[in-house]
Amino acid sequence: MGLHRLTDITVGVPNVEETAGYYREFGLTPSGEGNGHRFATTDGGDQLHIRHSPRRRLLTLGVGVDDPDDLERVKASLNRLEVDARREGDALRAADPVTGLEVVVSIAPRLQQKPTPAPLYNTPGAVTRPDVRAPGVERQEPVRPRKLGHVVFGSADQAATQRFFTEGLGFKVSDEAPGLASFLRCSTDHHNVLVQQAPVNFLHHTSWEVDDVDEVGRGATAMLEGHPERHTWGLGRHHIGSNFFWYLRDPAGNFSEYYSDLDCIVDDQLWKPGVIAGEKSLYAWGPPPPPSFLKPEDLAELMTDSHEKA
Repeated sequence: MGLHRLTDITVGVPNVEETAGYYREFGLTPSGEGNGHRFATTDGGDQLHIRHSPRRRLLTLGVGVDDPDDLERVKASLNRLEVDARREGDALRAADPVTGLEVVVSIAPRLQQKPTPAPLYNTPGAVTRPDVRAPGVERQEPVRPRKLGHVVFGSADQAATQRFFTEGLGFKVSDEAPGLASFLRCSTDHHNVLVQQAPVNFLHHTSWEVDDVDEVGRGATAMLEGHPERHTWGLGRHHIGSNFFWYLRDPAGNFSEYYSDLDCIVDDQLWKPGVIAGEKSLYAWGPPPPPSFLKPEDLAELMTDSHEKA
């Protein structure tokens, strides 16, 4: 596909400094200030921009493509949906008519990641790590997310927003949970965008890849030291996408996820999108999701604010 990765996101929050401090602790590397704060991942470069906004929201989403022909193909597809797309040099800007989210499609290099050595696990009848402790328990260095993996947000018209991403931008459907969400990809990752039906358009969570489940646990444990209120949901393993997860809550009310071991779809012909309902659409194992994850505590406030501005 011409699309190949998420490049970056801009998140608007009312408390910029406090939220920026949280993401520094989360393991992202400060990469610039000015109009807000910018943060980089180890492999993806500048991937998070935090700016002031009266309410928390996802302002922009960046998608990488290979060349100018890809930009023209996306522009033509958006025009067929009667969505205005503005070409600006090596980038194309368009807004989802439902959520107002601005998507910036730009020519960008493909992501290059140094492989993480496969962990050695002792299993019944197969001792692959004799006479030494598991490496994960010896690690001392801070956890550093490798890349921005995916973004989850609510749409008041999930079907229309899905059309914007699939028929307009060229995302592909990986799996669906009827009446709940659609998992969409612009790379070989199982999903890069998850659009869920919601009473108001809002940002649910951002998700950041780390090396393995030990880094998921170490990262969350470090974030919770002195801040138990940050805990939201985890440790667990999703069914859709298969990834290990642990969700935390930032000071603005957005959830942030450490994840590892996500399904990858390398050959589209070999993957069959599934329709998955019930608890499996949320998780395979782990603690049940808390009510605040399914319905964020500030959702009523966001709905009121949205109606007042309508």
